[in-house]
Amino acid sequence: MPSARYIGAMPEVASSTDVAVVGAGLVGLACARELASRGREVILLERHERFGVETSSRNSEVVHAGIYYPPGSLKATLCAEGNPALYAWCASHDVPHRRTGKVIVAAAAEEEPKLAEILARAEASGVRSLVPLSAAEVRRLEPHVTATAGLWSPDTGIVDSHVLMASLLAEAEARGAMVAWRHQLTAAAREKDRYVLVARDESGEETVFAARQVVNAAGLDADRVAALPGLDIAGCGYELCFARGHYFRVHARKSHLATHLIYPTPVQGGLGIHVTLDMAGSLRLGPDVEWLDHRRQEYPVDPALAPRFHAAVSRYLEGLALDDLAPDQSGIRAKLQRPGEAFRDFVVAEEGTRGLPGWVNLVGIESPGLTCALPIAARAADLLQEAL
Repeated sequence: MPSARYIGAMPEVASSTDVAVVGAGLVGLACARELASRGREVILLERHERFGVETSSRNSEVVHAGIYYPPGSLKATLCAEGNPALYAWCASHDVPHRRTGKVIVAAAAEEEPKLAEILARAEASGVRSLVPLSAAEVRRLEPHVTATAGLWSPDTGIVDSHVLMASLLAEAEARGAMVAWRHQLTAAAREKDRYVLVARDESGEETVFAARQVVNAAGLDADRVAALPGLDIAGCGYELCFARGHYFRVHARKSHLATHLIYPTPVQGGLGIHVTLDMAGSLRLGPDVEWLDHRRQEYPVDPALAPRFHAAVSRYLEGLALDDLAPDQSGIRAKLQRPGEAFRDFVVAEEGTRGLPGWVNLVGIESPGLTCALPIAARAADLLQEAL
């Protein structure tokens, strides 16, 4: 909710801008770059001292192909758009990436219907690149993988997310976008044809400025930012909960065990503990799903989780010993659905019908948000243009 100090009159405005973007994660950076490229005057607010500190730097860095999501959903549509767009961006901006391909495996015959469901869902969403694999074909692709069947996704890959974010920031700034690091948005109010915003720096000093329009790309706190101008986030269905995913690094002596990304069939709340590669060819396992009953950003990786990771991956990957695993990092997903609840799509919404014209909320942007960042930004920019 807005700070009680500003429920009445807001402080005097010191300056103004055309569009304020809140959050310099991958999606916020993409929005700033997209808006600046359209000639909009942009200021980007980030509460940390650098970009991508939270979700954008704590994930699998996978370029998804759009195969898991309900046809017609934003996750499916934007992922299908974002996959080729992201590869094209990386190629034209010298961002390290690799179209590794991915094998989704059924570790037992009873999991094979899930592969059929994924294939049907992907084809309904217009993704025609998936190839069914027999057990022998899986083995030829990945000699250390045991499966009864599989799916080959040639368009899945990996990207250096840090360099990707740096490239978006560089282009945004080259086109005139300004960044206010270490500034957290603490209050917002609609005033005539603009938004009056209060940003507090790490010393507690406040800056008051106005923006004609706002994009909320605040990631883990996107629902709280959405509440600042007075939205009832519970009534809107925007309340977020946190799920933490842990990763374990595989010792370099076992890097030969996989040459592609290897995923099991999906589980409740995620895609299962899978094997990913980084740009150096190292292997990493994860993430799992730990639903949190709090909103604290805490990132421990308990070494005691290693046996569970080892057991999960050993169902389909041979040759991995428990002492090959070491704790790596963890990340937090801001999810709109609670455990056991039905699928929830991204929120990409211009809030004019709720009395906030020109305020765009991006809420629940979890995986495949990295892959979808460029088309999310384009959609947000289009919504702002339509609201003018």
